[in-house]
Amino acid sequence: MKNKLSLKYVGFFLMLAILVLLPFVNDSRTLMILLTQIFIFGILAMSYDILLGYTGIVSFGHAMFFGIGAYTTSVMLKQMDNTLSIFILSIVVGILIAGFISFLVGLLTLRLKSHFFAMLTLAFSGLFLVVAEKWRSITYGNDGFTFRAPEIFRDRITFYFFVLACLVFIFIALYRFVNSPTGRILIAVRENEQRTKSLGYNTLHYKVIASVVAGTVASVAGALYAISLRFVNTSVMTMDITLDALLMTIIGGVGTLVGPLLGAAVIEYAQHTLSGLARDYPIFERWIIFFGILYILAVIFFPKGIIGSLRMMYWKWRLKLKEKDKTSVVQPQEKERFE
Repeated sequence: MKNKLSLKYVGFFLMLAILVLLPFVNDSRTLMILLTQIFIFGILAMSYDILLGYTGIVSFGHAMFFGIGAYTTSVMLKQMDNTLSIFILSIVVGILIAGFISFLVGLLTLRLKSHFFAMLTLAFSGLFLVVAEKWRSITYGNDGFTFRAPEIFRDRITFYFFVLACLVFIFIALYRFVNSPTGRILIAVRENEQRTKSLGYNTLHYKVIASVVAGTVASVAGALYAISLRFVNTSVMTMDITLDALLMTIIGGVGTLVGPLLGAAVIEYAQHTLSGLARDYPIFERWIIFFGILYILAVIFFPKGIIGSLRMMYWKWRLKLKEKDKTSVVQPQEKERFE
């Protein structure tokens, strides 16, 4: 067990060291922007994994919290001042708003089962999308608006390190959360909610906690996404954002936290590469079709996600080694018996 933990820590710090040193080795602006987008959507995918992977909740309204974070930061920076303190304050305000909304939505929807819950979350998300479209005095509707980012973030490398720091902090916080007693109860709810209720746990209470945690983390991702573009419009609240988070979680591996990060890297890199090929090769102009094929292949060959499938292969390999060890011990005893 200690060896496993030490290997996890070594892998974590090794990957962190690579990401920290990378800008000093390769200062490509395109690479920095791509990695920053991967980090942002990795945070969003981890927040969705709290719902899907650890609680067994399928939500179609997760983009609502992403959009709340994006609009809160954008509006405050545009109407107040584009300083770092206002930006940090906007993240806190976005977290509070997303936490309050996710708490209310959780109380209203989490009593429902499976697809009824999913449809109602989609309805709430659609309601917030309509508000964003119609409240033109603040959101400027579908046209959106630009704003100035804090002076410190005009350097892409500085922003890269800030987003990386946010990713590491959120990853550690969520890792401690899912390994806490509350996280264990969420896993029990995912596996068998009725049995968890019979043990005396108020499952609605814990599902609302998961909803609030997921919503607040998604709002942070939305704030960082808005800063990365210096622009916001109603696209941050569309179904596409939720589907991206869902695909990243499934492709990477549900219930792992590392899986959604890997899924975000795969999807963002695939989108970047395929859209880049479209400029040179006409066959890739409909790159979304190839992206769909890639997703189908990933589901076929990695049904439990990349991390889940690798874990399964690892345990099968361990079982084979144990079986070999057993046969090597039994064979000399049988040989002595026959002699």
